[in-house]
Amino acid sequence: MVEEGASPILFYWGIFQATFSIPDWKNLIYGWQVFLPPIIGAYLIGSIPSGLILARLAGKGDLRQIGSGNIGATNVLRTGSKKLAAATLLFDAAKGYAAVFVFYFYFGPDVTFFAAIAVVVGHLFPVWLKFRGGKGVATTLGVLLGLASLAGLATIATWIAVAVIFRYSSLAALVSIALSPVYGWYLGEPQVGGIAIFLAILVWIRHAANIRRLLRGEETRIKLKRTGTES
Repeated sequence: MVEEGASPILFYWGIFQATFSIPDWKNLIYGWQVFLPPIIGAYLIGSIPSGLILARLAGKGDLRQIGSGNIGATNVLRTGSKKLAAATLLFDAAKGYAAVFVFYFYFGPDVTFFAAIAVVVGHLFPVWLKFRGGKGVATTLGVLLGLASLAGLATIATWIAVAVIFRYSSLAALVSIALSPVYGWYLGEPQVGGIAIFLAILVWIRHAANIRRLLRGEETRIKLKRTGTES
């Protein structure tokens, strides 16, 4: 029951906060000197445009002028280089893994909660690219691997299974990331599930155009031949 005069929103937020061990936002406000540097650091790590840098180093030009214009591994694949796409995927995942691993070691779980979200936000909205970044799937996977390896591996396995069965990269991302809070809860700990919920919301928002194309049946399938890839 909600106490008389109490806000139902605050009541249910309190339940959600306790269930997923989400840090009290008051700690973030009153302890900003501790929280702010790791959050900014994680954001800057996430905002490193791995795909854009690797594509230019490989002589592929400006990735933003190729295919969908996205800076993620899927669009790097459109350059015709699987190795370059794989390297982008690894680098983007490494950003997420490094952020949570380093900040957890030095600052503990509460700071890591916000750093985990900040590194994905950095990838989605990098300051260097006028806040137009990738879609956050690889970086989210890196975060999950850093927080709870089994949860991360389960999410990756789900992505592979959906991609193989339905041959839609975006659908695989949406389904696997949507299930990541469940994996985080059961294969990690409640706070991992809480982090995964926030990350899933961000990733789904960035896939809005893909969702519309999927619903219209216009999304490009993954092609198994060398000459055609992607989503």
